[in-house]
Amino acid sequence: MDFWLGVDCGGTFIKAGIYDSNGKEYGSYRQNLAIISAKPGWAERDMGELWQACAAVIAGAIRSSGVAAENIKGVGISAQGKGLYLLDKNQVPLGYGVISADQRALAIVKQWQAEQMPQKLYPITRQTLWTGHPVSILRWLKQHEPARYAQIGSVLMPHDYLRFCLTGEIACEETNISESNLYNMQSGEYDAELAKLLDIEEIMPALPPIIGSSQIAGYIHEEAARQTGLKEGTAVVGGLFDVVSTALCAGLDDETKLNTVLGTWSVVSGITSHLDDSQSLPFVYGRYAQQGEFIVHEASPTSAANLEWFTRQWKVDDYAEINRAVAELPKADSSVLFMPFLYGSNAGLGMQAGFYGLQSIHTQAHLWQAIYEGVIFSLMYHLERMRQRFPNTKVLRVTGGPSRSDVWMQMLADLTGLPLEIPQLEESGCLGAALMAMVGNQVFSDSKQAQQIIAAQMKHITPDPTVYDKYQNKYKKYKLLLESLTHFNNHCND
Repeated sequence: MDFWLGVDCGGTFIKAGIYDSNGKEYGSYRQNLAIISAKPGWAERDMGELWQACAAVIAGAIRSSGVAAENIKGVGISAQGKGLYLLDKNQVPLGYGVISADQRALAIVKQWQAEQMPQKLYPITRQTLWTGHPVSILRWLKQHEPARYAQIGSVLMPHDYLRFCLTGEIACEETNISESNLYNMQSGEYDAELAKLLDIEEIMPALPPIIGSSQIAGYIHEEAARQTGLKEGTAVVGGLFDVVSTALCAGLDDETKLNTVLGTWSVVSGITSHLDDSQSLPFVYGRYAQQGEFIVHEASPTSAANLEWFTRQWKVDDYAEINRAVAELPKADSSVLFMPFLYGSNAGLGMQAGFYGLQSIHTQAHLWQAIYEGVIFSLMYHLERMRQRFPNTKVLRVTGGPSRSDVWMQMLADLTGLPLEIPQLEESGCLGAALMAMVGNQVFSDSKQAQQIIAAQMKHITPDPTVYDKYQNKYKKYKLLLESLTHFNNHCND
C-alpha cells in the first residue's frame, strides 16, 4: 500500500502527517517553533533549528504511523508565505530566517508608500507592499547589512529552504513566490523591472528557478534520509503556500464559498479563474494549485496568537474553561474592546494592541470575551472587502485553531450573518501538501481531482439573528475606536 507525507511549517508549530490515497491519516507529529525577537519588531527563526525540527516531526510521524519508509512514495511541504530565508553562495544558511511577522523594514515601507510605490507595483504583481514581503527585507538588508546582502546566493521562502534540506536542490515554488513582489502575475515569471524599481536589482541572479506545486523538485538525499527515516530517493514536490493548502482542503471550488483561516494570521481566501481589473480595491492575488486559477486573499497577523500571548501571561492553558467563561457572559454586551495588534495590524503601519473600556466591574472573563471579539472584528475588515470581490458568497468555511471553539465560531456567525461550515480535518496543511505529492506521482491528474477525495464531515453553525444587531453595534464602536487610534498613531509617528 502506498502512502504520502505532508509537512506543514506554520508560525507556531511544524507538523507532519502520513496519508493514504483516500486522504486517511495514519500518523502525525508536531513540534513547537521558537520565534527569535532580538530587537523590537524583529521576528526570526534559526534555520538550522528549523531543519532539525522538520526532520524530527517527519521521523515522529513515521514512528506514530507504523508505515514502512519504503511505502512512502512522495513528500510535500506547506508553509507560511512571505518572509525571507537566505543561502549564501556556498548554499549555507546566511543568518537567521526572517518570518512574515517581522517589521524591521517599517521605515522603508513608509517611504515607499510616500513615493506611491505600491500603486506602481500592483498592476504587475497584484500584491500590496508591507514589511513582511521578501522585497522589503531585502531592501533593509541592502541598507543596514550590506556585507550580508552581498553574500546572498539564493532567495528562498520557508518551504523552499526545507525542500533544499531534504533534496539539496534549490527552487522557488510558484504559489508562494508569486506573492513576493518579484513576480509578474500576468507572465508567470520574475520581472527584473520590479527589482529595479525597489532598488534591489542585484538580487536577480539569486532568484532560483520557479517550480509548480505538484512538480517533482528533487529526491531525498542520503543525509536527509538518515535524519528523517525516509527512504533515500523518495520524491519531493514543490509544495504549497499554506493559505493555498487550506483553501484546497476546505473544498473551495467556485466563487460562492470563502475560506476563513484563523491561526497566527487571520486570512480570508477565495478562488477565481481571472484577474478582475474592474475592482477599485487592490486585492491580493497569487497562483493557485490548479493550473490557470488564482487565489485571492486578505490577511493580517491579528488572530489567535493574541489569545496565546495572553494565556501565557496569565498562565491559563485550559481553553475549555476560557470558552465556558466567555459563553456565560451576555453576547456583545460588555464595554471592553480589544485591538488584536500584538503581532501587526491591518489598520496601518505601527499600530499596537490594547484594551479600552475597562471598569472595576469587569473580570478576566470580560478580557477573554474582548479578545475573541477583537479577533473577529479585525477579521471583518478583510471579510467585508472580500465580499466586494466575491459578492455571491453564501457560506464561510472556517479552519484553524479557533474553529474548535463553538463559542468563538457562533460569535463569527452571529456577527457576519453567514452560515459557517467547519471541515473536521485535523491538519489541512499537512493533507494539502500530501495531496500535491500524490498529484506529482500521478495518483491524480490535477489538484481538482485530488480535492475530491476530501470528504470531510462538516460542522454547521447557523447565525442567531436575534443578536446580529448587537454585534453590528459593537463592531461600529470598534471601528470608531480604531479610527481614533489610527489618528493617534499617525500623530505620534509624525
